[in-house]
Amino acid sequence: MMVVATDAPLSDRNLKRLASRALMGLARTGSVAGNGSGDYVIAFSTAPDVRRARDAARLTTTEMGNTEQLSALYEAVIESTEEAIYNSLFKATTMSGKGGTVEAIPIDRVREILARYGIRSP
Repeated sequence: MMVVATDAPLSDRNLKRLASRALMGLARTGSVAGNGSGDYVIAFSTAPDVRRARDAARLTTTEMGNTEQLSALYEAVIESTEEAIYNSLFKATTMSGKGGTVEAIPIDRVREILARYGIRSP
């Protein structure tokens, strides 16, 4: 599950569009979102301008339009999702349970492979 939170005043329509960009960040990591993967995204805005009163007879909101400013938000969601996934992979620890043990990714080995192919590692 991926959660996208923003303080940009976005409508529900644009929040859906923003959420779909998180899946692009997932794809950048090599995921194919296969059958049964359970990959889904929720997105919300904390902007006071888009809050809806429960008992309001009429709704009035001030939200960001479909402008080029959205492109910057899309890019930010894609990049931050990709980075969050890599962070979770490389900060994971070895885990043991009923089904056995899953070893943590050996970061030093990954760096060696990246260096071999001329890719700069952090």
